[in-house]
Amino acid sequence: MPSPAVPPGWPQLVPPPESHGWQVPAVSWLLDFCPSEYRLYAGWRRQPVALAWVTTRHIDAQLVAMRQAYREVRVELGDHLTTDGLAQVLADLEAEGVRLLAARRSAGLVYDALQGKRYVPRL
Repeated sequence: MPSPAVPPGWPQLVPPPESHGWQVPAVSWLLDFCPSEYRLYAGWRRQPVALAWVTTRHIDAQLVAMRQAYREVRVELGDHLTTDGLAQVLADLEAEGVRLLAARRSAGLVYDALQGKRYVPRL
């Protein structure tokens, strides 16, 4: 039997939504993108759709912060970093932005799946 189709960007560590018990690893994966204190709240595990909802907002906020930092780093830290150091900070901010964009896509897909939306591949 072929494995169920998942949309591009679906997290590798989360089984497809048609898999039995897929929500348990989905919750763990989502919590990895939230502050560690979120693991203290049992409600997130009992209400995974709420966790996915808040996770997408948390990642969105991180993206805003990375974009702002990228825009401001030259002015704020330019006098305190070497040219190479500034280039490295900019590269790191860019890499983190790319990682967060991918995480946001994946978290959004998990959120959709937790709401019952299913991916249908196109030919």
